[in-house]
Amino acid sequence: MKKNSSSFNILVTGGAGFIGSAVVRHLINDTAHSVVNVDKLTYAGNLESLTSLRDHPRYAFEQVDICDAVELKRVFNEHRPDVVMHLAAESHVDRSIDGPGEFIQTNIVGTYTLLEQARAYWSSLEGDKKAAFRFHHISTDEVYGDLPHPDEAGRGDNLPLFTESTAYAPSSPYSASKAGSDHLVRAWQRTYGLPTLVTNCSNNYGPYHFPEKLIPLVILNALEGKPLPVYGKGNQIRDWLFVEDHARALVVVATQGRIGETYNIGGHNEKQNIEVVKTICSVLEELSPSENNPNIDTYSCEPGNADSYVALIKYVQDRPGHDMRYAIDAGKIERELGWKPQETFESGIRKTVQWYLDNVAWCRRVQDGSYQRERLGTQK
Repeated sequence: MKKNSSSFNILVTGGAGFIGSAVVRHLINDTAHSVVNVDKLTYAGNLESLTSLRDHPRYAFEQVDICDAVELKRVFNEHRPDVVMHLAAESHVDRSIDGPGEFIQTNIVGTYTLLEQARAYWSSLEGDKKAAFRFHHISTDEVYGDLPHPDEAGRGDNLPLFTESTAYAPSSPYSASKAGSDHLVRAWQRTYGLPTLVTNCSNNYGPYHFPEKLIPLVILNALEGKPLPVYGKGNQIRDWLFVEDHARALVVVATQGRIGETYNIGGHNEKQNIEVVKTICSVLEELSPSENNPNIDTYSCEPGNADSYVALIKYVQDRPGHDMRYAIDAGKIERELGWKPQETFESGIRKTVQWYLDNVAWCRRVQDGSYQRERLGTQK
């Protein structure tokens, strides 16, 4: 990986979210860069993910909505960032189906507002400061729609992967709103010359993941002896990326990527959802055996597996418009920037399960909303 000795002041939107907080921790703990964390603190934004950084001299927090142009202008003028890493987004597919309006507002209107304030700020810069500025937009592989599934195409086929030139075909209100934001970012680069980069990533997992998502939901439900819901047959395929690997990739792109380029970031870990769930059950059996768990009853979702975590699996009605397969070709970022994931799925999922076992109190506070009632507003 190429070295970059310069240190930057980096504005991270959505830095209290799952991926954003991993980026902020990596920037502060593993680099010399400074961070301005801009987050509205919605239900999924949690400053407890950044408690250790609260008083760090290279870290600042601003509780700001990216749709608020006045406040964004103030943040740019006060903090004078060199780089913007835009992660703030509504990201849960089920929530987007139930209430798409918030996704349009945050992901499209919010991105437009941020782009305009970034453009005005960039236009005011001069010399090396202007030449060094860049706007990095973090997106998802879901904008591409889905890919042929091996059950349909035949397991002997050479199945395609998402590349940076794959046509957009979003399936949900969430992915459509992210596709719209991607297009805005590219248009601002083409029309106004704003120095932008775009990354599209596969499914993330790891510590501090909001409990409504598949992997933390399965871990926590299993520990509580609750059913483990699996959509349809559980044969949907995702490429799983450990969040700390993703954070490293994002910082490499933000600081070393070529302006105007798109980089796909994946974990090289295609797994069916049912494989993921059963792997979690297997790791839990090793680290926290079900026979010692007083919450495990005699659920029999799968015959012959009573009184075990696997027995808690329950197949439920599939999500409307559920994409069947995502898979990333991450060759470009490896060739050009030297990044590749450090974690296999097996090593990453073990670290993840162990983190949740060690941090049940954090999970409970997120689930019952107590962290929201005690937000550290004094950090504003």
